[in-house]
Amino acid sequence: MNQADSGIITALLQGEGYVQAEQELDAGIVLLNTCAVRENAVERVEHFLQRLQGRKKREKGLIVGVAGCIPQYRKEEMFSLYPAIDFLAGPDTYRTIPSLVEQVRSGGKLASLEFNSAETYEGVEPVRQGATSAFVPVMRGCNNRCAYCVVPFTRGRERSQPVRSVIVEVQKLVASGYREITLLGQNVNSYCDADEGYDFAALLDAVSREAPLARIRFTTSHPKDISEALVQTIASRPNICNALHLPVQSGSSRMLDRMNRGHTIEEYREKIALIRSVIPDVALSTDIIAGFCGEQEEDHQASLELLADIRFDSAYMFFYSTRPGTLAAKTLEDDVPEPVKKRRLQEIIDLQNRISGELFQEAIGTVVEVLAESESRRSSEQLMGRTAGNRAVVFDRENYKPGDLLNVSITGATSATLTGRPEHIYFLS
Repeated sequence: MNQADSGIITALLQGEGYVQAEQELDAGIVLLNTCAVRENAVERVEHFLQRLQGRKKREKGLIVGVAGCIPQYRKEEMFSLYPAIDFLAGPDTYRTIPSLVEQVRSGGKLASLEFNSAETYEGVEPVRQGATSAFVPVMRGCNNRCAYCVVPFTRGRERSQPVRSVIVEVQKLVASGYREITLLGQNVNSYCDADEGYDFAALLDAVSREAPLARIRFTTSHPKDISEALVQTIASRPNICNALHLPVQSGSSRMLDRMNRGHTIEEYREKIALIRSVIPDVALSTDIIAGFCGEQEEDHQASLELLADIRFDSAYMFFYSTRPGTLAAKTLEDDVPEPVKKRRLQEIIDLQNRISGELFQEAIGTVVEVLAESESRRSSEQLMGRTAGNRAVVFDRENYKPGDLLNVSITGATSATLTGRPEHIYFLS
């Protein structure tokens, strides 16, 4: 979502005549678009702002802005904490950024942090990096109140893009040659265009039919909103990728209740069973938190048991850090010692890496369809792409280029990446 929002901000600035710099040191305006979900992300922004303070002293005309969730979360205290900042803009006020820049030139520090329950940035065509894959935000905000999460306080309540707006954007992307489209939302499967009678299953079906030669993905889903209609739509449309990210956070119903997740672990397992009964080759990924408030060893063991039973392709794994202002920060004690959190997290990581490694090893000897995305980080002689199940594949470049769709024979694997050789190529056109 932050990448998509950066494209919106860039479009708004370019619309006022600004040009994107090739590198940071060439820029007269440095704008940080931020995330407040994890403490680590906040710390990275803080370190960056401290570094910019030295540059501000050397370059008197340099303008520094901070956008996104951290200023919405921390408010005007950001100015006193980080003197380098000239202006702040929240997720609902990106349209004000060009004006903020111009006002800052006249002196003073400015903040635009109002919530706008109607703002979906309809009509703004984002500036995108690359020409293969594109993100399309279809809804913003979140109505859930997970105890650990700041999103409702930084992104506001849910509101959805009109289906007509989504379709128009998809049509433009198809006409421009994009090969993959990812529908985005904090809780994307709660999408609702009541005026047109579209839920997320209907929207996903419409997008897949509008772009039949492009891969369609979506993220992120909440387990309580996974419906049979959505699962059937994924199964019935050949261009909707058979990959589903479904955060669980804990394998213990007691912890899920403390987290205010709105479902039990038994209900989560039932959703997984439904998905696999309809989409047998689905690739599943998840999020999991170690050491949430009150977590006992048996709760941790339940998380390990869940991972072992479901065997996710991959997982985003963290230990809990308190986010001020959240329900957990107000009502629960962060009582799991950090060494215990780190030990539990490492056990989760070790188990998941073993499972991912086993699943990826099973792919050796198979032939998979891969959409080439970019050069491999390690060698310009190789490309990296992804399967429909979202597995990364590195293969010999030969005469291929990003945007090509080809079959790759898998010859090797780690716990995170497949390697292989091209079989033959065919184009989406």
